[in-house]
Amino acid sequence: MAVFDTPEEAFGILRPICVQLTKAQTVENVEQLQAQLRTVSDSALQELQQYILFPLRFALKTPGPKRERLIQSVVECLTFVLSSTCVKEQELLQELFSELSTCLYSPSSQKPAAVSEELKLAVIQGLSTLMHSAYGDIILTFYEPSILPRLGFAVSLLLGLAEQEKSKQIKVAALKCLQVLLLQCDCDDHPRSLDELEQKQLGDLFASFLPGISTALTRVITGDFKQGHSIVVSSLKIFYRTVGFIMADEQLRSISEVQARPSVEDRVAKLMVHREADWVKNTGDKLAILIKKIIECASVHPHWKVRLELIELVEALLWKCSQSLVQSAGPLLMVLVGLLNDESPEVQAQCNKVLRHFADQKVVVGSRAFADILSENLHSLATSLPRLMNSQDDQGKFSTLSLLLGYLKLLGPKVNFVLNSVAHLQRLSKALIQVLELDVADIKIVEERRWNSNHLSASPKTATRPWSQIQRRYFRFFTDERIFLLLQQVCQLLGFYGNLHLLVDHFMDLYHESVVYRKQAAMILNELVAGAAGLEVENLHEKHIKTSPEELREIVTSLLEEYTSQENWYLATCVEAEEMGEELTMKQSGLQAITSGAHTCQVASFPAFSKPSPTICSMNSNIWQICIQLEGIGHFAYALGTDFRLLLMSALYPVLEKAGDQTLLISQAATSAMMDICHACGYDSLQQLINQNSDYLVNGISLNLRHLSLHPHTPKVLEVMLRNSDASLLPLVADVVQDVLATLDQFYDKRATSFVSVLHALLAALAQWFPDTSDLGQLQEQSTGEEGSHLSQRTTALQDRLENITTAEDIEQFLLNYLKEKDVADGNVSEFDEEEEQSDPPKVDENDTGPHVEPPLPLQIQIATDVMERCIHLLSDKSLKIRLKVLDVLDLCVVVLQSHRNQLLPLAHRAWPPLVRRLTNDDPLAVLRAFKVLRTLGGKCGDFLRSRFCKDVLPKLAGSLVSQAPVSARAGPVYSHTLAFKLQLAVLQGLGPLCERLDLGEGDLNKVADACLIYLSAKQPVKLQEAARRVFSHLMKVDPDCTWFLLNELYCPEQLTPPHPALHPVRLRGGPGPQNPYAANVLLLLRELR
Repeated sequence: MAVFDTPEEAFGILRPICVQLTKAQTVENVEQLQAQLRTVSDSALQELQQYILFPLRFALKTPGPKRERLIQSVVECLTFVLSSTCVKEQELLQELFSELSTCLYSPSSQKPAAVSEELKLAVIQGLSTLMHSAYGDIILTFYEPSILPRLGFAVSLLLGLAEQEKSKQIKVAALKCLQVLLLQCDCDDHPRSLDELEQKQLGDLFASFLPGISTALTRVITGDFKQGHSIVVSSLKIFYRTVGFIMADEQLRSISEVQARPSVEDRVAKLMVHREADWVKNTGDKLAILIKKIIECASVHPHWKVRLELIELVEALLWKCSQSLVQSAGPLLMVLVGLLNDESPEVQAQCNKVLRHFADQKVVVGSRAFADILSENLHSLATSLPRLMNSQDDQGKFSTLSLLLGYLKLLGPKVNFVLNSVAHLQRLSKALIQVLELDVADIKIVEERRWNSNHLSASPKTATRPWSQIQRRYFRFFTDERIFLLLQQVCQLLGFYGNLHLLVDHFMDLYHESVVYRKQAAMILNELVAGAAGLEVENLHEKHIKTSPEELREIVTSLLEEYTSQENWYLATCVEAEEMGEELTMKQSGLQAITSGAHTCQVASFPAFSKPSPTICSMNSNIWQICIQLEGIGHFAYALGTDFRLLLMSALYPVLEKAGDQTLLISQAATSAMMDICHACGYDSLQQLINQNSDYLVNGISLNLRHLSLHPHTPKVLEVMLRNSDASLLPLVADVVQDVLATLDQFYDKRATSFVSVLHALLAALAQWFPDTSDLGQLQEQSTGEEGSHLSQRTTALQDRLENITTAEDIEQFLLNYLKEKDVADGNVSEFDEEEEQSDPPKVDENDTGPHVEPPLPLQIQIATDVMERCIHLLSDKSLKIRLKVLDVLDLCVVVLQSHRNQLLPLAHRAWPPLVRRLTNDDPLAVLRAFKVLRTLGGKCGDFLRSRFCKDVLPKLAGSLVSQAPVSARAGPVYSHTLAFKLQLAVLQGLGPLCERLDLGEGDLNKVADACLIYLSAKQPVKLQEAARRVFSHLMKVDPDCTWFLLNELYCPEQLTPPHPALHPVRLRGGPGPQNPYAANVLLLLRELR
């Protein structure tokens, strides 16, 4: 299509259609004109602008009703012309503005006319294009007092569309057009930068619209969230730009008190506003109400862009209108500080940026008005904080604490002005104390025990903050973990910006004031120290000077002494049965016995038997108190870094003491503290921490053992050291071990439980540090070799039997060989055979010049020997839990001494009588543990135990299995959880290996087989059947023929055919009937035997 560049050519093309449109205003003529306009260049259109606009404006001005479609087409064509040209005359601009605005005028109501959405959208775009087409300074001449009525009409029209329309597209377009009318367009050159006088004139003009704009936009902003975030964002932007322009402090300072009389009509003059002091104050008060509504709604808007725009609103109004909107300063600051911990990272980053900008420009810190507002708000919030924590839900509490945190960040060093006031400090501290109150009613806290003896941890590299390592705390007034994290940050900021000595003294007074406050005060003190170090605190005030390391170390030293003092460190955390003389557990069932008294409980430093037993709540409270203090030691190490090495001598011993505590939470908290110490002091692992500080730890243990009544927890320190060190520690603790044994001899009737736990840890460490693999390898090799040779012999015999047909001579030879072997077994050997079997005389070693002197025993063997001697005496202790622990220690002693049979066998001989009593006449739990020791002895001592086992133990075990078999056969599925079942299972699992290792004779093997045969029945529990099959698997290795015969007597799956016709057929009792309950297990064993 050709383009007409010259006005003459364009006029020739456009004149006929313009004349036709003037005569007949139809949609077709308008569309034809617009089509022709697309063929004309912009320069030619500029020259013919007024000529082209005339028929279009005439169509809009023609009186009488007009079709909406026609008006829409005219407006769209008008918009096309304006988008390609510039309006250079003020009068034309004002007239076009009025003509476009009246397209939506409704004489019957103040609302926009009820026309189609397409027409509304076309008019809005036309107005926007018109204002953008104004050339140069012509846009500023448009905004004169005489335009007020027409401009006011357009503004109210656009506000009505933005508020009342359902179409999101129209709402957005109306708000963008309103921005253009108020000169808030984001275009680069629309308008140009205004000087001071021009800003003042526009401010006076726009002030007339401020009430309507602000109220309408407030209704839009506080409307339904479903209208979309873009509409709310645009409304917020127009609101703060309009208010920030009209109420700007810089403009208002230059306005005189006397209003100059404008040269306009009286009706227009009445619309003018004089922004003098009273008007500013009244308007500021009214805007404060609207701003508060906007804040309440936008601060909790679900879309992050709305909250981000709210921060822009706060920044603009506080930066430009700090004096005129002084009533709104508090709520605006509340927004800024409340969004510091927003879930959106973009909102957080912008909020921090604004706060840092204020701090750099000293808007907050340097302005007394703002500092006073912050102080008042902080005091008011601290006063109402306990009430709010009681009444609000978790989200409300989170918002409230975010405000508190933000106030502290904004005040920075000026927080001391608040803290130096006794009233302020008391209200804030009491609020924090009440909010942090723990719920200590849960019985699980005192109930959970540390059952295993595993190492504390491998490495401190993965150590995190204690919240993730200790069981979650339950607070009375909140459940959301984020709230606790906020409270931590609040306390850290107080420690960073506040007077640390003042705060520590104040909260230490609360710590001493009441037991109710003690846990909360300790939590706050821990965070104060962590905050004072400034390691995780964001400093918005660069000139602030942190607490010096020397001052921090002095404060940590005093807190450490307070935490680890006798009255605060050794609190009752459970009822100690050993001290109370309660031995009822031994008379109860075995399961109850192990549940109620299997572990050492925390002992009070000065027990008073006359005092009542502590309640569950008090013990829970004490547990959390110790945990919080342990967490505090970790915080102190975290704050001091390598300087904490200077305090290790006073801190490490108490922490190790608690690491061995049987209360799970205390042990976990101590472990976490030790990890923090490792990380702070530069140790690679807990093992390195203990080894490099073992000298004074061992010295402390040795000294405290001499005054055991004053230091009853001393054995726990040695126990933890042994479990988390290596063999290099043994020479250092050898003397201490002897002290422990000597003290055990002295206090065996009072402190046996603690000492036996230490001995268990010692022997477990020795077994780990000095493993004896030779004996285990020989046993495995021997059993594998025997099994392989036995199976190969049976396989060879079976192949020969299949390949060769048995003859009478073969049978005769078999019987002769059998008779010869029987004679040898009975001792009927001829003299000739004896002479052949006489062995050569032993050779004399020529280098043997004197009696053999045994080398000195290794240290671990000496220790294990001494410990085993004590265990022999303690095997008959009246306390069940001591007997159980002693049996465990005895088992480890046998493992350590297995390579030194000269020491092991005499001790095993002495331990046998009390061990038999544990096996045959004791609580089922003790029987289980004793049987485990018996299995270990059988594996290490072998022949030494054969006759003793067969005489003293085997009859009782076999009788027990036989008598209990009918009970287990009739029992239901619950039976597998009973102690009787566990005892049956343990005996069945251990009998097979014992028979094999002790190489029992035929008679004893028959006893075992007879007792176990009944457990091959399908009526028995599945686990017992599996254990019985394993017993016969071991018996096959000792005596396969006898085992085969017993199984076939029980169930014979096939008819046996004699190897020769001369022999009679053999009939066994185990018939192949289908109802035989032993069939399945016997078939499995016979397949294995083949």
